[in-house]
Amino acid sequence: MTILLLGKDGQVGWQLQRSLAPHGPVVACGRNECDLSDPVQIRSVIRQVRPSLIVNAAAYTAVDKAESEPDLVRRINAEAPGVMAEEAAELGALLVHYSTDYVFDGSKGDSYVETDPTGPLSAYGRSKLAGEAAIRAVGGRSLIIRTSWVFGARGDNFVKTILRLARDKDSLGVVDDQVGSPTPAALIATVTGVVLAMVCYGQPGKMAKNEIYHLAAARPVSWCEFARTIVGLAGHMPGFNLRLKPEAIHAITTAEYPAPSRRPANSRLDCTRLETDFGLQMPDWQPYLARMLQLLALKQNGY
Repeated sequence: MTILLLGKDGQVGWQLQRSLAPHGPVVACGRNECDLSDPVQIRSVIRQVRPSLIVNAAAYTAVDKAESEPDLVRRINAEAPGVMAEEAAELGALLVHYSTDYVFDGSKGDSYVETDPTGPLSAYGRSKLAGEAAIRAVGGRSLIIRTSWVFGARGDNFVKTILRLARDKDSLGVVDDQVGSPTPAALIATVTGVVLAMVCYGQPGKMAKNEIYHLAAARPVSWCEFARTIVGLAGHMPGFNLRLKPEAIHAITTAEYPAPSRRPANSRLDCTRLETDFGLQMPDWQPYLARMLQLLALKQNGY
C-alpha cells in the first residue's frame, strides 16, 4: 500500500512518518513538494504517486494571523481537503484528515461528541469546518480526526512559548477560563497507526464510508494549569535555566488577554467513540510532556 503523507514537517506529520512506515512505502511531502494553496499542484502530486492512502497532516494553523489572511486560510484548510477527497475518490483511496476543536463554539457544559452542533468562532475554525464539509461532500472514503491543543518537540507550540517566556520573566499571566486537553503529536500519530491497521487490515467494518472521530489526551486543564505544569517539570531539569516559578504564573481571563481570534472556552473532546470502536484508552498528557522536555533538555545540552 503506497501512502502519501502531506505536511511531513509539521508536529503531527513528523511523527506520522514513523507510525505510517509499517503500513507501506511512504511518500512524504512538505510545502516545497506540495503547496496546499495550489490545487493544480495537489492534483499533480496525487496523480503522480497514485496512493492507496492519503494522510493530510498539513494545515494553516496560525490562528490569529488567519483573521487577516482569510483567502489563504480558506484555500489551504477548506479547498485543499476537498481537492484531496476528489482525487482520493477517483483512485479508490482512503483519505485521513485532521481537524480541530475550534469547529465548536465552546459553550457546551460538557465534553463535545462528534455529533454535537458546530459553531466556529474564528476564521481558522470556519476554514477547518469547511474542509470537513468539502471532504464529506465528495462522498469517497474518508476518516476525519478532530484533535486539540497539539504539542511536540518539533515545531512551534504553547509549550515552547512558555519555556521561552519562563527564561526571561519573573511573573506571567496565562488564561484560565479556556479548558481543553493538551494532546501530544506522538499520541496522534500512534493512534492513527493503530486505527489504520484495524481499518485497512484487521476490521474494515469498523469504519463506514465517512467517519469523524475525536482524539485528545485524557485530563483536560486550563491554559494556566498547563503552563504551571510545564514550568514545574522543566524547572527540575538541567539546561532550561528558568527564572519563572510555577507559583508566579497568574490566572487571567480571556478578556484580559485580547487576541485577534476568538477561542472556544470549552475545547474538551469526548473520545468515547474512538476508544470503543478501536479498543483504545486515551492516556494522560503529562508523561508525554515530561518526555518532550527531556528531549529538549538533551538538545540544549548538546546531545
